[in-house]
Parts: sequence; C-alpha cells; structure tokens
Amino acid sequence: MSAPALPRRGLPRTLLRLHRTALIVWAAFVLGSVGYLVWLTEAGADSAYASLDACPRGRACELGASYTYDMSMGWISTFMYYSYWAVAAWAGGALIGRELESGTARLAWSQSVSPARWLAAKLALPAAALVLGGAVFVPVYRWAWSAHRDLRGDSLIFNDVFADHGPLVVAYGLCALAVGTLTGLLLARPLPALALAITLTTVLNRTLEHNRPDPLPTSAFWPTHLTETATVLTITALATATAFWHLHRSTP
Repeated sequence: MSAPALPRRGLPRTLLRLHRTALIVWAAFVLGSVGYLVWLTEAGADSAYASLDACPRGRACELGASYTYDMSMGWISTFMYYSYWAVAAWAGGALIGRELESGTARLAWSQSVSPARWLAAKLALPAAALVLGGAVFVPVYRWAWSAHRDLRGDSLIFNDVFADHGPLVVAYGLCALAVGTLTGLLLARPLPALALAITLTTVLNRTLEHNRPDPLPTSAFWPTHLTETATVLTITALATATAFWHLHRSTP
C-alpha cells in the first residue's frame, strides 16, 4: 500500500488522519476515566455509604463497601499512571518504527518535507494530546481523591497517586513518547522498537520511584513531585534532541 502524499501545507492534516484512531482511543480513555471518577465521587460514594449504614457495626460488610469504592478509584489512577507503557509502545512501533520499515517516511522526505519537519510534526500532535489529556484528568482526579477520604485506603506515598496528583503523570507520557521515538529511529523495526521503548521507560520509572522518600510528609509532596517531574522532562528533552540528531546524521 502506498503512503498518502505529505504536501508541506497539508502535513499536520495528513498526520491527523493517519493517527486519528490512536488519538480517538486516547481521548476516549481520558474522558471515560474522568467521567467514571465523577460518577464514583457523586453516585458511587452514596452507594458505599448506604451499604455502610446497612451494616451492623464491626461486620465484614463495612470493609467490603469501602473496598469496592476504593478499588474502583484505584484502578482509574493506576491505568492513567501506567498509560506511558501504551504511549511508548505506540511511539516506537506505530508512530516511527512502522513508518521507517515500510518506507513511508522516506517517501514523505522526497515530497518537499524535510526529515526534521516530518519528525517535529510527528511529535507535536501526540505531545499536545498528552498535555491536554493531563490538563483534564489531573484536576478532576485531585478533586475525586480528596473527597470521601474515609472510604479510601491509599495515600500520597502510592506511586500512581503520587504521579496523578500533578504534572508528573504528563511528564512520564511525554518521556515515553520521546523514548519510543528514539528507539523507533534507531531500530527502524516496529516490534523491537516497541519492546525496547517499554523496557527503557519502565527502568526509568522504577529507578525514580525507588528514589522517593519513604514515608513522604505532606509538606514534602510538591518539592519531591516537581523535582521528579523536572528530572523526567530533562530526560525527555535529551531523548528528543538525540532523536533529531540521529535523524540528521542518518538522512541525506
């Protein structure tokens, strides 16, 4: 199958069309998560409290009612936190690796689109989607997490809760995008690039998680959170710069 032409003025529109499925999936994931958080906070909590009121004091059903609400909230937090796996896999496999393996990238470069401009356009759209998704999710999550704390058993020391409370969750997504892009350019094969991108982002994540203080006082949350965010964004910038440097060196 031949790739669509990528005229200079139509490059963003063409890329939007090529990756619309991924963008739709991401939008549905973010909006679905936000909607579920709102529903749990406004309606799910009422159901949990009703179950608690119906329980004789000290019975196991009290624990069950709280656990159901807490677990539902926890899954949303966890899925959003580890969404960087999907971002890294998509960037390394579909966004870059597949384009290079199939030759569609070089076809684009032959149609008056420079490699650097092609890569910049490739990164701009998903990066904007990640930032926008985080801007929607984080404030809603913070509101939902703060409500009904008597039904919750987690705390800011939990990895997903820690990241989802601020820009760190977005930073990990952007880092996964940059690392996936770099592995895709280096390997030019979707599956190996996908696997390597996930491995590298996971190693980075685990390393930084282990460097957080334990326990974490509330007063230390923002300094710790913002320090880790700055570290992740620095690595993101380095990976992005390396990707552009490699692309410049490997193309005429």
